[in-house]
Amino acid sequence: VQLQASGGGLVQAGDSLRLSCAASGRTFSDRGMGWFRQAPGKEREFVAGISWSADNTIYYADFVRGRFTISRDNAKKTLSLQMNSLKPDDTAVYYCAASKGPTAPRDATWYAAWGQGTLVTVSS
Repeated sequence: VQLQASGGGLVQAGDSLRLSCAASGRTFSDRGMGWFRQAPGKEREFVAGISWSADNTIYYADFVRGRFTISRDNAKKTLSLQMNSLKPDDTAVYYCAASKGPTAPRDATWYAAWGQGTLVTVSS
């Protein structure tokens, strides 16, 4: 599966952004999907994940819970991340990723395909 992330930009604290990730290739609907981010000088970290299952189990990092919402549209092969109440600490390059299987682990080593990243900058 190939992934293309988009939707980043420069916003002010408190604003919202919606990131999208378009997938191509045969497999998408049987893979867990995740969003990760990497801030300057920091390691890549898990943001949110959504499994491939009947109930689309969702996981969030504690620092985005209640502000970000992950969703997927298997028919359109798209993954989205709605980000509300953005903070300067949310500034990072955001990556979408496809898991090696149906789950969406927090560990990045369980992901087999990565998008190119989209930059989100939140000014104070």
